[in-house]
Amino acid sequence: MAAFAPALPLAVGFSGGADSSALLLACAEKWPGQVHAIHIHHGVQAAGDDFEQHCQTVCARLGLPLVVKRVDARHASGQSPEDAARRARYKAFEALALVEYAQEAIKNIAIAQHADDQVETLLLALSRGAGLPGLSAMSASWQRSGLTYHRPLLRVAASEIRPWLVARGVAWIEDPTNVDEQFTRNRIRARLLPALEATFPQFRDTFARSAAHAAQAQAVLLDVAAQDLVKIGNPPAIAQLQGLSRPRQANVLRHWLNTVFHTVPSTAQLAQLLDQIEVCRTRGHQINIKVGTGFCARSGAVLHWYNRTVLL
Repeated sequence: MAAFAPALPLAVGFSGGADSSALLLACAEKWPGQVHAIHIHHGVQAAGDDFEQHCQTVCARLGLPLVVKRVDARHASGQSPEDAARRARYKAFEALALVEYAQEAIKNIAIAQHADDQVETLLLALSRGAGLPGLSAMSASWQRSGLTYHRPLLRVAASEIRPWLVARGVAWIEDPTNVDEQFTRNRIRARLLPALEATFPQFRDTFARSAAHAAQAQAVLLDVAAQDLVKIGNPPAIAQLQGLSRPRQANVLRHWLNTVFHTVPSTAQLAQLLDQIEVCRTRGHQINIKVGTGFCARSGAVLHWYNRTVLL
């Protein structure tokens, strides 16, 4: 927190739990009169109204402005509850920061993920066979839809937060879903983190360092991909792609698909596409492969990506 210096005024995502309570209090103490609380009511728990009431009580006691946004965070078939809630939160933050606080021009939002959350994210990425973007875990700051988000507690262990709040006489509310081990993240928290603590006491720092190395390497790959995309064109020329090594082909195609179409190919899809590019040496060779949420197809000398019936 000592190095955290966002543009003010600042909004803090406030769930009422220990982590966000500590972040809100720390920010309010550091920047009096410049901090607003945002509470997102996800509409998926019976205890949601209790969380909202608790947040109102805390903010009234601290003299902080609070805005509550109710969203429908129920997940669709095949979507994880965590992903559905995250997407709903982003939409709510964007709406509140740009509409509710328009006169105060809030462009910065602080989120309360801490060092243990970072470790859990990295372990989840490893368990899924993630590449460098996943192994980079959570960044300390990032931009989305004109807003800058911050995670100033990423170097703070979860075990430090509750004693800090107790010392200041600040109450928090416990989310009952945080101990439900049907969720993988909760199993990691309950079973793996204590084992890591016992075996590698400095694991939070070393895992964070590994994630930072992965993020740095990913930044280099993105720079290379941007340069390669200029060379091969948009849409990519197949002959130009064939002039690159297979790893660079994969790198630039991921970049093209993600930045232009906001779609991410699976490892198997990308491997199949690269195999087809390699053998595409005649005019009659066709490419039409499922990639991400659509298809990659050959059109003359170039690759196109399309969704449904529209070529892009």
